Amino acid sequence: MPPPVLAGRERLRERVRVGIARLRVGRSAKSVLMVGEHGVGKSVLLQQMCIDAEVDGVYTLYIADPVRRSLPDLLAPQLRLMLMRICQIEAAKDIAELALSALTDLVSAPEIRFSDLMEDLDFKTEVTGLTDQADLQGGFTTLLEIVGMAAKLANSALVLYIDELHCIEEMLLSSLIVILHRCAQSRLPVMLIGAGLPQLRARAGSAKSYAERLFDYPQIGRLSQLEAALAIVQPANAQGVVIEAEAVELIVEKTKGYPYFLQEVASHAWAVASTSPITVADMEKALSEAIVSLDERFFRGRFDRLTSMEKKYLRAMADLEPRPHCSSIIAERQGRRVQIVASIRDSLIAKGMIWCPRHGETAFTMPFFDEFLKRIMPCDDGSLIR
Repeated sequence: MPPPVLAGRERLRERVRVGIARLRVGRSAKSVLMVGEHGVGKSVLLQQMCIDAEVDGVYTLYIADPVRRSLPDLLAPQLRLMLMRICQIEAAKDIAELALSALTDLVSAPEIRFSDLMEDLDFKTEVTGLTDQADLQGGFTTLLEIVGMAAKLANSALVLYIDELHCIEEMLLSSLIVILHRCAQSRLPVMLIGAGLPQLRARAGSAKSYAERLFDYPQIGRLSQLEAALAIVQPANAQGVVIEAEAVELIVEKTKGYPYFLQEVASHAWAVASTSPITVADMEKALSEAIVSLDERFFRGRFDRLTSMEKKYLRAMADLEPRPHCSSIIAERQGRRVQIVASIRDSLIAKGMIWCPRHGETAFTMPFFDEFLKRIMPCDDGSLIR
């Protein structure tokens, strides 16, 4: 459930609005890849940005889970509905109909495998020849360029919103970057707003060397003390509920301003308190209940997907201070050489559990995961509490 107040994110939302507005009048604007740890509110912010754009009359495509899926599989259902809307605009009708025909050509190709979602779509079969000699990804790249032309003729823009972008396959990420590059060269109003873990920036650069020129990479971090307090107090006040100043200070201190954890504790405080104001005692009880809830719903699911060796590696990290550490120090903490544990580290990066702030350094991508590990694995030999 999204929070009632998106505190501290107004400037970035406005910056994205301005970029989209520039595209709509034929000016240049970079796509945006928001990067940050788990729990900083990237997904909620991305959803709100999509809503902002739709309110402004922008054509949007939203993808929440891009893992192990092709471009057509991800985008075709939404794209078809969007093109049908553009077909209602006389100035863009012809090019939108061409794009619909091209989409039909792609999804009806016998070699393409689609999810069950595609089976229910009833496309009108028309022959366009657009993708006869093109491979699947290349054909879809051409299609999105045509959609960009249709959006331009409709005096609008096409914006793709993709969450968990760090999970996307390299070939698909490369295809997206090629699309954006070609659209930028042709001054077509097509933009990508993505969100992912900190390693997304390096992945984009590895996929295409010119990615740095196409994207801005705003860092989404925890809220300041004032922003965190606002995120808690303002919704409560709107419901006629007061939170004692000391209780606000306590929740801000314990959550360190991470939006997801603020919301979780605040939700428990709302349930715990019987009357207004919400007191320090209420907040202390809420914190205890929130920890139990987070352990089961937030941390445990990710923990259970790890191998025994990966758990031991992370447990060794947990004994160090909650900041980036040299890989050699983590290996030494395990009594092993860094070369021996390199494959474990690589696997944890691929699973989104850790990342590399700088070469040779390692840090958790999930706030408070070190504390969870100490609760569930009190001994650093890897033994668990069930």
